[in-house]
Amino acid sequence: MSISNARPVTAEQVYAALAALGAESVDTKVRPEGPRDEDRLHLLGSLLARTELEITAATRLAGEEGIEDVLDTSLGWTDQVGPDPGLAVNVLTNRLHRTAMQISPGAEELSRGREAAFAAVMTAVYTLSAQLHAEHGDMEGTRRALGGAEEAVIDILQGMHDLRAAIGDVAGQEDAEG
Repeated sequence: MSISNARPVTAEQVYAALAALGAESVDTKVRPEGPRDEDRLHLLGSLLARTELEITAATRLAGEEGIEDVLDTSLGWTDQVGPDPGLAVNVLTNRLHRTAMQISPGAEELSRGREAAFAAVMTAVYTLSAQLHAEHGDMEGTRRALGGAEEAVIDILQGMHDLRAAIGDVAGQEDAEG
């Protein structure tokens, strides 16, 4: 199923799924008539969060069972996305953008660790973008995306170095003291 051929779910359908999970996110006092079409993306985000919370609660994080849990979740994801690798990359890129926004929730100045994590996610976004541009023969787009990825890698290293410096664990410091 490609996204362009998929019939979009309605705000009411998403709201019903949230209600079935006990996670309604439309205030019926504010909207007594229920969700509207313009609520759809907000509701989808709520459903996504609820799904991620359910997966987190159900996933074991240690041992082979943890790997099996992640594999089962991944197989379910793949069943829904289907065999189209372009669609899979689109969905992954969208997820990475959301992750980057969640790491950097509008704060003007991020902590060193968050800054490095944000850059790591953006490295993945830019690298996937570069691959897609290359596959479509867009060399200029590939170059731009690779430039963004390279800048993000530098930001990762700088953020990690700054975090090490903040805890007094700067590489080479031991040699100077020894």
